[in-house]
Amino acid sequence: MIQKTPGAPRDEKSAAPIRAHILFIEARYYEDIADLLIEGAIAECKKRGATYERITVPGALEIPQVLAAAADARQAGRTAFDGAVALGCVIRGETSHYDIVCNNANHWMMDVAMRQNIPVGNAILTVDTREQAVARAEGGITGKGGDAARACLRLIEAKRAFWETTA
Repeated sequence: MIQKTPGAPRDEKSAAPIRAHILFIEARYYEDIADLLIEGAIAECKKRGATYERITVPGALEIPQVLAAAADARQAGRTAFDGAVALGCVIRGETSHYDIVCNNANHWMMDVAMRQNIPVGNAILTVDTREQAVARAEGGITGKGGDAARACLRLIEAKRAFWETTA
């Protein structure tokens, strides 16, 4: 809910159920990390009563391309979703490929989200080591997958609040 006057921060632990359908776009390059991220995202959606569908892609660079295709299909009435959650992991290597993947995946994903007005939760982990990735991804609902789903659902609520009628 958009607060038009100052108020207490919302307690995310007691967030109300939401009628929403979420598109999970999972980069499966690091299967074990992807499994931890999706576990958290699914747990958060189930907790809030949101439905979801999953699509997998090879790596993080493919996420914005799939989001763009889904946005086009949504605009044409071929699919329906209220928001999307991007899940993936990029681990720094010895070349500049890491920077290219991180920058382009995030830039183009947000470009599509902004142009198409799609609430997107971002759990594309950008880390130096596998240990850092596991530390951020694990924990189910409290890991970064759960965080991204919460962000997406919160953005959907904010978007809907602008369209609410006031009496």
